[in-house]
Amino acid sequence: MKKFPPLWISCVPLIILVALISCVVSVFGDETLAGASQIALMVATACCVSIGLLTRHIVWKQFEDAISEKVAGISQAIIILLLIGALGGAWMVSGVVPTLIYYGMEIMSPQWFLVSSCIICAIVSVMTGSSWTTVATIGVALLGIGQALGFGEMWIAGTIISGAYFGDKISPLSDTTVLASSTVGTPLFTHIRYMMFTTIPTFVITLLIFCFEGLTHTPAMTDHILVVQETLQNTFFISPWLLIVPVVTAIMIAFRLPSMVVLFLATLLGALVAVFVQGDLLDHIAGTDLTGFAQRFRGSLIQVYGSTSLDTGVPELNDLVATRGMSGMLSTIWLILCATFFGAAMTVTRMIDSIMLALLRLVRGTVSMVASTAFTGIFLNIVCADQYLSIILTSTMFGDTYRKNGYEPRLLSRTCEDSATVTSVLIPWNTCGMTQSSVLGVSTLAYAPYCFFCYLSPLMTILMAALGWNIVRKPFAEYSMTNKAVDGPKE
Repeated sequence: MKKFPPLWISCVPLIILVALISCVVSVFGDETLAGASQIALMVATACCVSIGLLTRHIVWKQFEDAISEKVAGISQAIIILLLIGALGGAWMVSGVVPTLIYYGMEIMSPQWFLVSSCIICAIVSVMTGSSWTTVATIGVALLGIGQALGFGEMWIAGTIISGAYFGDKISPLSDTTVLASSTVGTPLFTHIRYMMFTTIPTFVITLLIFCFEGLTHTPAMTDHILVVQETLQNTFFISPWLLIVPVVTAIMIAFRLPSMVVLFLATLLGALVAVFVQGDLLDHIAGTDLTGFAQRFRGSLIQVYGSTSLDTGVPELNDLVATRGMSGMLSTIWLILCATFFGAAMTVTRMIDSIMLALLRLVRGTVSMVASTAFTGIFLNIVCADQYLSIILTSTMFGDTYRKNGYEPRLLSRTCEDSATVTSVLIPWNTCGMTQSSVLGVSTLAYAPYCFFCYLSPLMTILMAALGWNIVRKPFAEYSMTNKAVDGPKE
């Protein structure tokens, strides 16, 4: 295939997808991700494949190969998703999360809860380099604390995600940070320092918004907080000793063990703790006439792979301590696979290239170039449903344009992070959006308006371009892409 398809043809699958998703959301509401959105993605994929077969003369084998390649690329993410589901079940039933909630309610002030949560998640994410791990561990506990203090789950999820993606964006341990800098050819710490010009102002604005909401928030009654704490004590064994589990997990993270290893060992540790200190709960979860070891063994496995529900006597607390385990992640994986199919079809037919070429024609100056780059990162998050692919494609498409116009590579790498990295979590069918929605139990469309850091970041990068702040242009000859550094500054 020697040329791109016409722009209007390239937009057809995307228009169909947007139209179907809109209908799905209006009809299914909170249940859109249970299957309807997946079907919408499959229909859009079928449309894209049909156009490719009938008008672009692409053979079916090319689609099969592309899908196989894309699915192989997300295999690690699928394993991590299953482990996150297992971790959530083990840490809840073992009493680790209830213990964090119990003591967190004692030390966290309601007025400063939102700001504190955002900062805590930011620190943890910078240390771990992973927004997913941050949300799945400390984020789940903060969600419970915030609900007990009377905050809406959308606001709490917004603070957690804003903080987590702040760290994911600037941490030298983050795979997205390394990917954005290495793909463009910017030294890692040069890239991180340059991002501070947009990231710090955005984060400060985000904290001010959360501060205002916290100070104007009507805190939950003291009696309500005491009821929650008493109920947690009556349902679970609560002890400071249980905090050893997250402490050990933090130590493993500090030693930079792989995410899958950390999540697996943290799950195993939580499951073992449950056997020794929450035996009655495991017996209840087992739900059979078995006795002794068999019943305890059955309950231990169910807490990891299946759904659990405990009657605490407080309906809102029942929802909080309910878990879905690994099985609860299957809808997420289903959605990610369908989104991957759509992205593969759009790539093989080169419809993405056609749309991106049209965007490149709009570039006239610094502002339009940065705005086009940011929009492309967001657009690819929507179409490809994967932040890594969005970063790679955006940096690749705009690399020559930036160099030929004399812009520093760090401007491109920063713009990619300010758009592709942080907006992925706002797309319901994106791997990040679906993952965080499943982990927190809050729909993507519900928490998205409150993730201020995530959608203010691309606006801030465009604003800085308009102001021309610290944007340097040099002759094209001074730039070379032959030396790509990812381990540190080589200036």
